Amino acid sequence: MIPYKTIILSVSSMFLMNCNAQKKTNKIKVDTDKNQVQQVTNSDKTILYFNEGENRFLKEYQMNVTFKGISEDSRCPKDVNCIWAGVAVAQVEVMGTATRPMTLEIATIDNKARNYTASAVFNGYTISLADVQPYPGAVDGAKALKGKYRIGITITKAGDPSTTK
Repeated sequence: MIPYKTIILSVSSMFLMNCNAQKKTNKIKVDTDKNQVQQVTNSDKTILYFNEGENRFLKEYQMNVTFKGISEDSRCPKDVNCIWAGVAVAQVEVMGTATRPMTLEIATIDNKARNYTASAVFNGYTISLADVQPYPGAVDGAKALKGKYRIGITITKAGDPSTTK
């Protein structure tokens, strides 16, 4: 009878230690600079937000970034049950200090079969789409959102020095 108590006690101790080890704190910090530019930083990456049509020079990356618009938004509207979650595709124009402008089409998902990529490489940096706001509504859909979109992108140092991927 004593071995069973020991086994049960040790197994329950392992479960409790495992639950405690899985707790991960994710601190989110929101900064707004003097130009009212918002940056959201979590424990993983910094998300830079752009309003539709906004152009900004990012000194730390030596590139100019312009959010041109959303070329496709087939995301499932709020309060609607859909078979597929859909996708939003943002057109982001980037230009380095010594390069010509290039328009990247980055999507909310990676789906090679449908030619959607969630990130692109430019001048040694990987630019990824992290957030697209607002979400389409059930009544108006994505057409009512034209000109009102806001995206969040992350820029990280890429391992590949090529211009595009």
